[in-house]
Amino acid sequence: MAGSFGGIEIGKRSLMAHSLQIQTAGHNISNADTEGYTRQRVNVRAFDPLYRPDLERAETAGQIGQGTDVESVKRLRDELLDTRIIAQTNVEAYWETREKYYTMLEQIYNEPEEISVRGNMDKFWESWQELSIYPDQDAARQAVVSRADSLTNAIQQRNNSLTAIGNQINEDINGTVRQVNDYAQQIADLNHEIVRSKALGDDPNDLMDRRDLLVEKLGRLINVTVERKDPDEFMVHTDGQIIVQGSVARQIEAVPDIEQGGYSQLRWVDTQYDAHFSGGSLGALVELRDVDVRNEMQSLNTMTLNFADLVNDVHRNAVGKNNVTGLDFFVTHPFVENINGNYDRDGDGVEDTSYVFRFTGTNSLRPKEQIGLEGEITISGHTGNVTVPYYATDTVDELVERINNTDGEVKAYLDRNSRLVLKATTANDSDNPDFVIRHVEDSGMFLTGYAGILRQSGAEGAYDFNQADAVNALADAQFGVSPQVNPSAYIQVNDRIHSDIQSVAAAYPNVQGTADAGDARAAVEIAAIRNTKVMIGRSKTFDDYFADAVTNVGLKGEQAQNMLLSQNAIMNDLTSLRDSISGVNIDEELADIIKFQHGYNAAAKFITVQDELLETIINRLGI
Repeated sequence: MAGSFGGIEIGKRSLMAHSLQIQTAGHNISNADTEGYTRQRVNVRAFDPLYRPDLERAETAGQIGQGTDVESVKRLRDELLDTRIIAQTNVEAYWETREKYYTMLEQIYNEPEEISVRGNMDKFWESWQELSIYPDQDAARQAVVSRADSLTNAIQQRNNSLTAIGNQINEDINGTVRQVNDYAQQIADLNHEIVRSKALGDDPNDLMDRRDLLVEKLGRLINVTVERKDPDEFMVHTDGQIIVQGSVARQIEAVPDIEQGGYSQLRWVDTQYDAHFSGGSLGALVELRDVDVRNEMQSLNTMTLNFADLVNDVHRNAVGKNNVTGLDFFVTHPFVENINGNYDRDGDGVEDTSYVFRFTGTNSLRPKEQIGLEGEITISGHTGNVTVPYYATDTVDELVERINNTDGEVKAYLDRNSRLVLKATTANDSDNPDFVIRHVEDSGMFLTGYAGILRQSGAEGAYDFNQADAVNALADAQFGVSPQVNPSAYIQVNDRIHSDIQSVAAAYPNVQGTADAGDARAAVEIAAIRNTKVMIGRSKTFDDYFADAVTNVGLKGEQAQNMLLSQNAIMNDLTSLRDSISGVNIDEELADIIKFQHGYNAAAKFITVQDELLETIINRLGI
């Protein structure tokens, strides 16, 4: 049966329970502004009664209660809501990173008119128009050279700006990788401490708060998911890979790749496999560097190379006031010195590849003439070769348009002599070189006898760059060797033209090979390049290129801004909902403290009464 001192024990338990509840409420208040803190509540229950319902129990009415007992101290946390927040966090960080860097890219393209590439190119064309009116004046030639210098400086400045952004992104990638590794290791260390604490019967609420906060911060860097099936082995996944498993954290390393300009490539340290991340700030940074900035750089290089090649093509066939001919206006550096473009790609000392940028057919074609032939042209594309069929009823213009509308990395146009030109673009795959024609084949006769590019039809007559002297597959077609990487970084006016401005060619040579007075046909032809369909990548003219370049950056920047605003709104709703569940409300905690204080006072009064009853029994009973 219950002893006389049972009441003291009940009071003591009540004091302890209310004291712990007051301490927990105070702990909540003191951490009201602590990042990642989750408010805690003390779970109490009625202590086990004195007697069980069996045959050995005393003959008393009902069970004798023994007061209260502290069962646990738990966090008020919604794990499903946490999962949603982690998923949205990486999306928000992804668009936040893209929005920041696209703001920088927009600033590059929003140059003042007088120093922009577009503005300087317009002035360059205008100077050739002026020269076509006054072909005998040295002042007009000086204007051409000066404006060409301004244009090349503007191109190089844009190249430098894009390179600087690429380098900054690369440094951000290296720093973010260090953060990912640090967060993963901290989570693993906390997992170890949490398991130990739980094994001792404790509630490691503050440790779990720190872990959840670290997981959320890690989720801003990379896209992560959390697995809580095994309470003793908390796991974090990213893109199908485990990054944290219990107390083990996998590490990522950023390894500079010389072939990719020294940019860091990500690998898992333990397996040495490539590490890929599709979300978070790290995923956005890698995409910005390897796709967005690379595309902008390739676009600028495409424009620069085509611009210099087209101007040089006219200028070297024209003659200057000093009767000098065969002179390139702009200097471009070939990738290899070999006249056939032969190159040792695998570094074994044997030339095994041909780096050729452009083919020009031998035959003059009529753009509106039906070709009267059927077959398929095969050219290198983004993900392998692509085929372009042609039919007897096609005109030359229609076939050229069809070639340019494919995903092929070879584009076509008719030059000033109406000869077919095939030229390489930048490569979609970073493993393939830019401005290198990799494959050209024709099952019929269009590229052979009709256009005069290939010697032979079919696979046996195909041009393929994976061999030295691949140009032997060409007929008598002219070809140009591919330039060095990033022509926009080094393009400049020929020093011979700087030293003698009379070398600027405005005329075509007469039968004596000299310039006739007043002849400005070459100057007119160079000025006309501005609006000629010459295929700068997917853009038909230079004006189209500039319009597309600015529009592309502007639209992507707008997309990033709109998506970020949308994600901010979603995250605000989710975090507000979480705060309503897990956040500390000072007024509520103060009200609880008052309630627990009254309970504590009542328990103390109850013990006082019990003490008085015992004092009566001990000291007064029997007197």
